[in-house]
Amino acid sequence: METFITKRYLHSRKGTGFARIVSWFSFLGIVLGVATLIIVTSVMNGFRAELLDKIVGMRGHVIVSNAKSIGISNYETIVAQIKRDVPGITNVIPQIERQVVLMANGDARGVIVHGISKSDFQSKKLVSENIKYGSLKSFQGQNVMIGKRMAESLRLKVGDKMKLYLPDGIVTPFGSFPKEDIFEIAGVFEVGMNEYDKNILMMPMEMAQSFFGYDNLATQIDIFVKNADSVSSTTRKLSDILGDQFLVLDWKHSDAGIFHAVVVEKNVMTLILSIIVLVAIFNIISGLTMLTNSKTRDIAILRTMGATRKSILRIFFNIGASIGVFGTMTGLGLGLIVSLNIDRIKSILERMSGSELFSEEIYYLSQIPSQTDWKEVAGIVAFSLALCFIATLYPAKKASTLDPVEALRR
Repeated sequence: METFITKRYLHSRKGTGFARIVSWFSFLGIVLGVATLIIVTSVMNGFRAELLDKIVGMRGHVIVSNAKSIGISNYETIVAQIKRDVPGITNVIPQIERQVVLMANGDARGVIVHGISKSDFQSKKLVSENIKYGSLKSFQGQNVMIGKRMAESLRLKVGDKMKLYLPDGIVTPFGSFPKEDIFEIAGVFEVGMNEYDKNILMMPMEMAQSFFGYDNLATQIDIFVKNADSVSSTTRKLSDILGDQFLVLDWKHSDAGIFHAVVVEKNVMTLILSIIVLVAIFNIISGLTMLTNSKTRDIAILRTMGATRKSILRIFFNIGASIGVFGTMTGLGLGLIVSLNIDRIKSILERMSGSELFSEEIYYLSQIPSQTDWKEVAGIVAFSLALCFIATLYPAKKASTLDPVEALRR
């Protein structure tokens, strides 16, 4: 009987007009609240994962540098020691990092040179597997690799020549004198992070040592680990092995500001968007309360016909719970659909509006990332359902305690 009356109310188009409108708004509020929470948490998770993947894919989880001078002289010995003595290491890459001025086609701009051997370049999958033009086979001598955004902004392509200018290149008894040299583009890569595609130039290690005057030196050693979140233990182990002469810095410290900002923004957005669900919950309470007031005589007749207080309570509880359950499940489906196809949706909206919705210069990445955490999704669904069930208790309890004699006298 309780199920029949619940279905009758939910599907009937007669009576209780305003209460029904409030119920529909409650349903839509829950749908939008749950869907938005799932979309926002998925995008924030994807944003963090993509940033971590791009940043450490280019720079390593841990960076070792000389704390007392510019370069590391015995870097090959240190690389072998790290691979031998530190567990959980997947790759160790010595390299040179230095800023220079690039001049081409009448333009000049500052870029960051990464000097790296061909074998190490091959092992750095983020770059070597994303070479769009040219080939890694040509990465030798004075042939270099540049990012796609750099190539586009300077109108460069494979085979073009450019000049690199080092303001304090040559040190003589009379002071420092600039140094410059001509290089040819062997390839163009695209890692999907605007900051790297626009500013990074890859140069063979031997050529970088010669150009910068670093004879058998590396400025840093990039270390990659299996588990990025447990990198602190690896950092401590490296510090103990290498001693005070070397500075050991992991991604949690070097890029802490970026990742902390992402986490804070995710938490704040989750808190704000939860209010949508809370507003919908209050609408459920209002709708059921108005339904109780408008159905006073009907409730009294049911009581006189033998319906118990528990039956009345279950009827109104089922009505509120049905709105909550169907709203939550619809929001779950909508949220997952949008989360899994958000970059396609972004492209469609950009074509329709004719404007850029996701600027690479502002958000660093070339596309909107999304990573669904099923534990978080389950938590959002449980949160919504729990609030819906709690919200129905008061109006359902009020309806069940209605005195049928007093109700029939009205």
